[in-house]
Amino acid sequence: MNRLVQSKSVGFVMVLVLFAIVVLLVTGTGLLSLCLHSRMLAIRDVSEITARCAADAGLTKAVFEMNEKLKVKPWDDNVLPEATNEGLLNCDAVFSYTVTGDIDSGHAIESIGSSGRAKREVSCTLQLQEQGPFEYAIFTQGAVKLNNSATVDWYNYGEDEGNLKVGTNSIESGAVELNSGVIVDGDVVVGAGGDPSTVINGAQATITGDTYALPYGYDLPSVMVPEYLDQMASLGTIEHSITITESGKYDNIRLKKGETITIEGDVELYIVGDLILDNSAELQVVDANTNPDASLALYVGGYLEASEPTSVELKNGSNINNLAKDPEKLQIYGLESCTDMTFKNSSNFYGAIYAPDADVIFHNSAEAFGAVVARSFEQKNSVTFHYDASLRDVTVNDEGVRFVVKRWYE
Repeated sequence: MNRLVQSKSVGFVMVLVLFAIVVLLVTGTGLLSLCLHSRMLAIRDVSEITARCAADAGLTKAVFEMNEKLKVKPWDDNVLPEATNEGLLNCDAVFSYTVTGDIDSGHAIESIGSSGRAKREVSCTLQLQEQGPFEYAIFTQGAVKLNNSATVDWYNYGEDEGNLKVGTNSIESGAVELNSGVIVDGDVVVGAGGDPSTVINGAQATITGDTYALPYGYDLPSVMVPEYLDQMASLGTIEHSITITESGKYDNIRLKKGETITIEGDVELYIVGDLILDNSAELQVVDANTNPDASLALYVGGYLEASEPTSVELKNGSNINNLAKDPEKLQIYGLESCTDMTFKNSSNFYGAIYAPDADVIFHNSAEAFGAVVARSFEQKNSVTFHYDASLRDVTVNDEGVRFVVKRWYE
């Protein structure tokens, strides 16, 4: 009897053991399958994420290449950036991108990223940034000083353009000094985080618009000389009267007393050193009747690592005389080494100045028409500064503009 019970017990245990083995086998197989499936999903997800990162990287690089292309003047739509199967750093993903379109109809970017079997595509359209280098009538990195009875107003503006603006990136106390009788027909803007009541010293001035702080610092990129000008051989120093019809590169302009430089074409000049007009000397852009295409883009100074500080100086009675009376026909750009610009014009000045590393001073008692961007700006005497709002309109050949993403989609 005991042997029968013992036999049945052993058999029952064997059944339990076999059952447990089957259960463990089924559970293990299920877990193995689940782990394998999860790993496959993880690999697929990682591949898709990596492919998306590669696509984004391609789009970012395409925007960068388009902005690098802007530095080469004049703009050329015939050859646009593209890449095929370019590797993404530190992984096996690749990206390809193409840029299509033209400056008139707009540009579009299509970027495809690949990682393993995964592919992702992103696209965007581009536009030139809405804010050009002359968005403000006067803008500086530091101080703005308008002396007694000076006026800043504007023309060539539309009804929906908002107010004229005078501004600074500075938040220092008294950085904007508006003396007795000064009138600003618009807004006065101070640096991000600044207190307008502290930054603006203008208790006896009239500001017709608002005073407020920028939401973030206003970017003033350095000037880049067009590549073809930079690579030219210098034609030396101009000291005597000359008529210029073609673009060129010079060491200096040191125009002697009573001499005249006449611009009679669509001209870009790169002056590596100083631009100094002696008493009664004149740099003249002819009027539209003489040559409707006459204009001057003037690049002054060099790059800091290769140049000593340089200057623009107009001595008493000298002029930069834009006879076309259109500020777009005369644009003066100061490079990194250009540290000061002093104007003592005896006639009205029509032009736009972009010199973010220079202190600009207007001594002239005549009127000024255009816009100024500088490290600091001082307007002496009771002159009126007329901002030409058409300078807000940007083109692909302007300095300081860049492409930005207008619309992005997958």
